[in-house]
Amino acid sequence: MARAFPLDRLRNFGIVAHVDAGKTTTSERILFYTGMSHKIGEVHDGETVTDWMEQERERGITITAAAISCNWAKTLETDRKNKDKQFTFNIIDTPGHIDFTAEVKRSMRVLDGAVVVFDGAAGVEPQTETNWGYADEANVPRICFINKMDKLGADFDASVQSIEDRLSKKACRIQIPMGAESNMRGVIDLITMKSYTFEGEMGMDVKEAEIPDEFKEEAEKRRAELIERVVEHDDELMEAYLGGEEPSIEQLKATLRKAVIANEIFPVMTGTALQNIGVQLVLDAVVDYLPSPLDLPPVQGTDPRDESVVLERKPSDDEPMASLVFKLQDDKFVGQLAFFRVYSGTVKSGTYILNSSTGKKERIGRIVRLMADKREEVEEVYAGEIAAAVGIKEVKTSHTLCDIDNPILLETITFPEPVVAVRVEPKTKQDQEKMSTALKRLSDEDPTFKVSTDEETLETIIAGMGELHLDIIVDRMKREFGVEANIGQPQVAYRETIQKEAEAEHKYVKQSGGRGQYGHVKIRIKPLEMLAEGEEPAKNVIREDHFEFINSIKGGAIPQEYIPAVMKGVKEAMARGQVAGYKMEDVSVELFDGSFHEVDSSEIAFKLAGINAFKEAAQKANAVILEPIMKVEVRTPEEYMGDINGNISSKRGQVEGTEEIGGKTIIKAKVPLSEMFGYTNTLRSMTQGRASMTMEFDHYEVVPPNVAEEIKKARGVKSDEDNA
Repeated sequence: MARAFPLDRLRNFGIVAHVDAGKTTTSERILFYTGMSHKIGEVHDGETVTDWMEQERERGITITAAAISCNWAKTLETDRKNKDKQFTFNIIDTPGHIDFTAEVKRSMRVLDGAVVVFDGAAGVEPQTETNWGYADEANVPRICFINKMDKLGADFDASVQSIEDRLSKKACRIQIPMGAESNMRGVIDLITMKSYTFEGEMGMDVKEAEIPDEFKEEAEKRRAELIERVVEHDDELMEAYLGGEEPSIEQLKATLRKAVIANEIFPVMTGTALQNIGVQLVLDAVVDYLPSPLDLPPVQGTDPRDESVVLERKPSDDEPMASLVFKLQDDKFVGQLAFFRVYSGTVKSGTYILNSSTGKKERIGRIVRLMADKREEVEEVYAGEIAAAVGIKEVKTSHTLCDIDNPILLETITFPEPVVAVRVEPKTKQDQEKMSTALKRLSDEDPTFKVSTDEETLETIIAGMGELHLDIIVDRMKREFGVEANIGQPQVAYRETIQKEAEAEHKYVKQSGGRGQYGHVKIRIKPLEMLAEGEEPAKNVIREDHFEFINSIKGGAIPQEYIPAVMKGVKEAMARGQVAGYKMEDVSVELFDGSFHEVDSSEIAFKLAGINAFKEAAQKANAVILEPIMKVEVRTPEEYMGDINGNISSKRGQVEGTEEIGGKTIIKAKVPLSEMFGYTNTLRSMTQGRASMTMEFDHYEVVPPNVAEEIKKARGVKSDEDNA
């Protein structure tokens, strides 16, 4: 089966935004204009294609990233049906709610570009900042689309200003709107200096015309700014421009494309998806400015047999196959789907590949292309493409699938840790058996959803990114797996750490007839320091997430085979916590001395010595409880500002500043998560339902002593006063 289209005509891009910025509405227009759907599904009617889960349609939000493949020929091309004029798009519509942030993070890793959608009345919102940060991390070129210009309070210039102030000074208008609010009637392209209106069924007919007189002055001013920004990226163009020569449309577009791909300019476009204005021009801009896989550097990885050897794979069908699994999804018809991006080579159904993350060979059963919840089966996929495989057994998010004879290990995707936990209990014995299967599958799908067992009560605890995240998980257990369960109250995912350096020694000796036990260790613990960028840990150091183990044993004081047992003991003690039983983090542990017995020493003895030595050291090292602090933004009419500020202060929160956007005051604050449960209802009653709130995890902070005592009491741990 030959490749259906050349690689330079492929665009892999995502649509990202804060919740309610109109991202799914924009996606539905894209599907309609590209001919993938015959009618536009609206979020408010619960009939969208990309929001296909029942929970998404009921709540009007996106929960899971939906992948779509479609074709597009530029809007004003005369022969749009000509295959040589068509481009293939792989689009991922991502969630905007902070609780489903993992979907955005993993999607960014496999996309070549992104369209970031903004609410024209709200400008930059909190989740937009988070998503923008993920795009920065992944070095993804972006186009900005200021949507909802028909909305009351919409202000294009204020929205652009908020992008420049809060995201990047590299934002640059390539369009301006013709009107705003109820007068929004089209857009002006600053490159072609033409106006565009959208007529006929669902704005299908795009009409190009001269710029109306009332907008000419503004358009000329903004075009001059655009040209100055673009020519900076081409010395010849700059020289000609300084000599009084204006660049042609072709030169402007070619230079702008280079600057966008290099992340030097983020073009800003505008429109209103709900009123069918501007979406086709965004698709044209994807073709003109976002990269194809050929425009990007080769993907890098390491040799799994020797991770110090760096390998690269070019985006070519002739290279050895390398692909990254970025998402798992349970499908009631075919079982587990593993979504993957092919960076090089080709993948054929029925063939064997290597999962270099596990070292196991796997057979690719079937391959499907995706249209949200619908599937199109294909024999083969090529470099640059995104598809899903059926039949891979031992696969997880972030695993590398590659050619058996040319192994490569691509960089894994890191995910944020959960901050909210609840206890979950099956209602019947039958539910008990089904629940463990459901939780296993759901945690495989979602790396930010964790399942654990309380060692003391043997209860099952599920943890996620927020109350909504866990609500959806429980709802999915019921609908998809038929599991009825009782849910406890949300609990904060506290952590523990130490604040100073301390040493401890423990000798584990047991004599009770027969062979004894002997393990003797001396350890030093201290708060973990971050490595500088590019700095590698020393050879005697094992560094993991939030933990470091240093082996400083000299002269065989402890034989090498017992040292992993000491580390295992230390990690076990950290997992149990030393203040209130919460997991301990950011600790550096150095094993610097000890002794052993020729006959009685064993791994278990050294593990127990490690556990006890760590407990003693942690007590001396001022161990404390950490709590998650949330970044909170409240949008409110000005008259409620005083009440809201006072309420935030009463919750141990700190107001960090305010700003005005779209006629509303935005209050920015940092508040402990434990104080924020049910806050949305409090806010509604305080403001007669006129204020809204968003929050996301920001950092961990030491809890005040009085709060620490309450936490310990709730965990059944004796307080310091009781111990005294």
